[in-house]
Amino acid sequence: QVQLVESGGGLVQAGDSLRLSCAASGRTFTSYSMGWFRQAPGKDREFVAAISWTGDRTEYADSVKGRFTISRDNAKNTEYLQMNSLKPEDTAVYYCAANQRYYWGPEKRLYPYWGQGTQVTVSS
Repeated sequence: QVQLVESGGGLVQAGDSLRLSCAASGRTFTSYSMGWFRQAPGKDREFVAAISWTGDRTEYADSVKGRFTISRDNAKNTEYLQMNSLKPEDTAVYYCAANQRYYWGPEKRLYPYWGQGTQVTVSS
């Protein structure tokens, strides 16, 4: 089993950047594909980005393509989400997630491990 802890959220203005981190502990980090999801008030949790266990394959939601970049450092057991050109509609609690399948995509039901979330608020 793996434990996930997000950090890096905060309050920023539209157009600013933030980098979220997700530190993993427990089982071997390299055996997990990782993802980022977000949930705004009153809305379902939605997919943001995912990365393969090797780090060479990624997938993004259309709403963040070209603005967000997912990456991982397997030596540090950490996943990152670099968020640029932030918009008010990016405001949400951001969660990192992990799975031991050969899967990096938007199906949240395939991710059994979740962090507690970190709040990102973008003001206009």
